[in-house]
Amino acid sequence: MKKILFIGNSHTYMNDMPELVRRMVENAIGEECQVFMLAYSGRSLKWHMDEEYFSERFNILHGRYDYCIIQEYAHPMTDFEDTIEYTHEIIELCKKVNTTPIIFETWAEKDKPENQSEMNRRYRKIAEDEGAKLAPIGEIWSNVLKKLENESGVDLYYIDGAHASGIGDYLVAMTLTKTITGKLPDASFRESFDFTLSDYAWNHVKLSVEDEGITIPENIASIIRDNIEKAFS
Repeated sequence: MKKILFIGNSHTYMNDMPELVRRMVENAIGEECQVFMLAYSGRSLKWHMDEEYFSERFNILHGRYDYCIIQEYAHPMTDFEDTIEYTHEIIELCKKVNTTPIIFETWAEKDKPENQSEMNRRYRKIAEDEGAKLAPIGEIWSNVLKKLENESGVDLYYIDGAHASGIGDYLVAMTLTKTITGKLPDASFRESFDFTLSDYAWNHVKLSVEDEGITIPENIASIIRDNIEKAFS
């Protein structure tokens, strides 16, 4: 059995993304997977380790996790020195219990694509300096965006131009699954979640898991899979 802890904010909990990772991992390796989450709206890793330190500490040291996904505040990017410091603190806790840390590389806002290269640089440097795995989500995201330019009605972004849509979180979960297992789920796996409602109220979401399920179009799923495979080749 694989156990995964997610630490982050709304980019982690949007559309119940950790549950999608669980399903993808189980499909990819045929092994049970459990996911756990410490994610709070608009919070940075500094907040996690200053304000919620004992919660983070307890979960990492006693949760018996195989992997810890570390997702930093993204829009706007935080002070890089803070990201380095607090990512390091989390990774040091992970090392004490042989939990593999994974750096979650975020994507730039829709109207600020120029920020992606700096995000890539930051997260790659941290992963290299810490000897941690990198989930190159932002790099794959920007590549897939280019491929989808002529696809009408298809968007990786939620309506706010910052968070992921159901399609965007399919890409996120696929990339994390590849990072964790070295594999992708079957090509037939095209399910995702979209828990948003048409009124766009942030705290007003679908209450039923059955209601949030969506199916990714086959051609879109193929584009995402192909770009993930290229990124890891």
